[in-house]
Amino acid sequence: MPCPEEVLRWEAEVSSALPVLNRAQTRVLAAFSFGLIMTRSCGLSPVALFLAGLLERSYDAQRQQLREFCYEAADKRGQQRKEVQVQACFAPLLRWVLAWWPVGEKRLALAVDATTLGQRFTVLAISVLYGGCAIPVAWAVVPATKKGKWQPHGEGLLAQVEGGCPPTGWSWC
Repeated sequence: MPCPEEVLRWEAEVSSALPVLNRAQTRVLAAFSFGLIMTRSCGLSPVALFLAGLLERSYDAQRQQLREFCYEAADKRGQQRKEVQVQACFAPLLRWVLAWWPVGEKRLALAVDATTLGQRFTVLAISVLYGGCAIPVAWAVVPATKKGKWQPHGEGLLAQVEGGCPPTGWSWC
């Protein structure tokens, strides 16, 4: 399948920033995120349609590849399919965000947030705050109606991003 130069450059960037992903995972994540940016949509169908045309694949094959990227290993087609270990990406993701930080900037603000979608689920997220935006770098999804405390989830997320935190000399907000 032909791959435009822009997608290949982005794939190299993703591979460098997230070395915990294997080559196949990197390729799909790079294409998926490239499609999200180019279509300005987070919908699976428009991204799949865009990538199918760009990569000269059938729409159905492209859409299925993007869908399976998020599946657990047992739910994927094929014998050697592996699920993405999302938690292993949290510290590298934080390092990647901070690599784009302005030179000399040594302040970092992290926000911990819980967002509930009705009675379905709650997303607990840690985000980097910058320029009026919150960039999620770690998250956990829990059933919205599950009894229990959120603190252990939050502490677990903080532990997972700890390896991506900058060295001493930074100010924490």
